[in-house]
Amino acid sequence: MRCHLTARNISPLAKLAATGQKNRRQETPAENELTIKGKAYIAGIYEHPTRHAPDKSTAQLHAEVAKGAIEDAGLTKADIDGYFCAGDAPGGAWPMVDYLGLKVRHVDSTETGGCSYLIHLGHAAEAIAAGKCSIALVTLAGKPRTGPMPPRAAGAEADFEAAYGATTHNAYGMCAMRHMHDYGTTSEQLAWIKVAASHHAQYNPHAMLKDVVTVEDVLNSPMISDPLHRMDCCVVTDGGGAMIVTTPEIAKSLKKPLVRLIGHGEAMKGPRGGKDLDLTYSAGIWSGPRAFEEAGITPKDIKYASIYDSFTITVLMQIEDLGFCKKGEGGKFVADGNLISGVGKLPFNTDGGGLCSNHPVNRGGMTKILEAVRQLRGEAHPKVQVKNCDLAVAHGTGGLLGVRHAASTCILERV
Repeated sequence: MRCHLTARNISPLAKLAATGQKNRRQETPAENELTIKGKAYIAGIYEHPTRHAPDKSTAQLHAEVAKGAIEDAGLTKADIDGYFCAGDAPGGAWPMVDYLGLKVRHVDSTETGGCSYLIHLGHAAEAIAAGKCSIALVTLAGKPRTGPMPPRAAGAEADFEAAYGATTHNAYGMCAMRHMHDYGTTSEQLAWIKVAASHHAQYNPHAMLKDVVTVEDVLNSPMISDPLHRMDCCVVTDGGGAMIVTTPEIAKSLKKPLVRLIGHGEAMKGPRGGKDLDLTYSAGIWSGPRAFEEAGITPKDIKYASIYDSFTITVLMQIEDLGFCKKGEGGKFVADGNLISGVGKLPFNTDGGGLCSNHPVNRGGMTKILEAVRQLRGEAHPKVQVKNCDLAVAHGTGGLLGVRHAASTCILERV
């Protein structure tokens, strides 16, 4: 039987959708202003110097990084009226707000693994633009080397996947193997990512691994999950970091160099019940373009890139997904020192990144923001400081690239 759609049997939602299609070209000025571009500034940052904290609790680490970021901004604890944290915060938002002695009017405990803090930066900008808070504190801290890890959330598919022995390492190993199969990427090319990180880490007094390594060193390190060697994997560290996000007016009243958020994107990717099993790309293919579009720039404009480096393959895939090169050409792009500051076209992770310096709680999103801000402020080590650094991208993932994950992209600008 043929069904005829008439005005009587079209649902209210369908009518709204049709009306929305007609009115897309008739946006009001208010709708055009629905952006966070330039409406939030990063006024304070702090990275905990420790990589091994057997004498401190996780809550204490949160408090110490919070204190450091507040002092860096030139503010006081009483100024904070928004707090953002993720699954690493003991007990969640309300116990941490109480422990830190804060009095806030806005909280956000969005949990997306390692990229939570990049998403928090975007959400803090949204809250500030909406008037929900004016000075937001975001903290990350933990001690996986000396204490228990926060429990990993179990998803609806966990029972089915656990039976096959899925681990973090082999999930990323699958991505690397598939990328090699489809595009001819080599272990030598992946090794160049570790080499670049080590060249930068030698200048970071707090880096866990300070020795410069070669491609041969990486390839000769023990195999962890074929084709990923031990040196293709990030470090495991205690520690943490924090940042202060605030209004343009407050930021301009402080003494720190001005760094503002001009574009933000977030996205999720999973197998969707077997409908999307392509392991060669991440959710960055969606979060990246959204951030660049909002910022009004292209990847060619970026002077410095903080790229999540849980494994070398993570970096290669995200460089492709963000548009720094075409899909499948990441291997050639990262080779021969192209990621080394002062040598290559795209300086990345000039603090040594998660591969060499710091990956607290196995979550690297916060550290990506912190080093991007240092670069834009001109506060990176002189040996790795990017000349005339006025635009930077901080990007990360959370979860497992080989299964399901989130991604977030932040475009930062020196004012």
